[in-house]
Amino acid sequence: MNSYEQDSAFEPPFVVVEPAHQDAAFVFNAPHAGDVYPASFLAASLLNPAALRRSEDAFVDRLFAGVVACGAPLMSARFPRAYLDVNREPFELDPRMFDGRLPAYANTRSMRVAGGLGTIPRVVADGHEIYRSRIPVAAGLRRIETLYKPYHRTLRALLDRTLAQFGHVVLIDCHSMPSSSQGREDGKADIVLGDRYGTSCAGLLVDRVEAGLQDRGYRVIRNKPYAGGFITEHYGAPLHGRHALQVEVNRALYMDERKLVPHAGFGPLAEDLSGVFASVISDLDLGLDWTRIAAE
Repeated sequence: MNSYEQDSAFEPPFVVVEPAHQDAAFVFNAPHAGDVYPASFLAASLLNPAALRRSEDAFVDRLFAGVVACGAPLMSARFPRAYLDVNREPFELDPRMFDGRLPAYANTRSMRVAGGLGTIPRVVADGHEIYRSRIPVAAGLRRIETLYKPYHRTLRALLDRTLAQFGHVVLIDCHSMPSSSQGREDGKADIVLGDRYGTSCAGLLVDRVEAGLQDRGYRVIRNKPYAGGFITEHYGAPLHGRHALQVEVNRALYMDERKLVPHAGFGPLAEDLSGVFASVISDLDLGLDWTRIAAE
């Protein structure tokens, strides 16, 4: 196998854990929790596995696993964010990292590409270059065809099915953030809720999630420094009954960021997250006019 070809380790490339019966108009998604690093990828990288994992939302799929018992499906990637980032447009690609000419439809000038964090990242979260040499264009496009597109087709199908069943759907996009990622001007948040500054989700829902977290003692900030990425923006259309909210959890709350292992805070945080969303799910009036709320 060519070292740049897709590795059989990604079988399956993502997992959907379904409740016995979907009783909630919610879909949870952990797009950056993937922790499978194929040997071919490691061989092509300048970085060791620990360094590559700096881009990973480690253990977030496990952190939110309790929501399945609340009647909502949970989808998570197995491939790592350093290999392919599904929280980007499908073709945000950096010409500097490819051997060959990118297709004309590739977005080569986005701010995310400029920072090295396109659909196929050039750097990990702390800015270190990933690859020893350029990637063949065909290999990069293969990742998009075999991983990115199936991921989004499956996520879209979950959302469409939920919308058809309930008349509206709420996507909770689950992430984690380094404890060092926030500026000092606003202080350190435990959790950042991103709704694209009020455009991707009904304000009532964000209010209820925020209040539930605050009642359990967490410091919550909205949209700074994370307002939501491609997934939140792309799938959030409140006027059409589609709501998307990004949840960023401070890693220091549940893991040793240097050793990349959960610590004693993991269990209590997981229980709190499940409890908050169980309450939000049960309290929301399913007869609510979500379109009217979103427009106010």
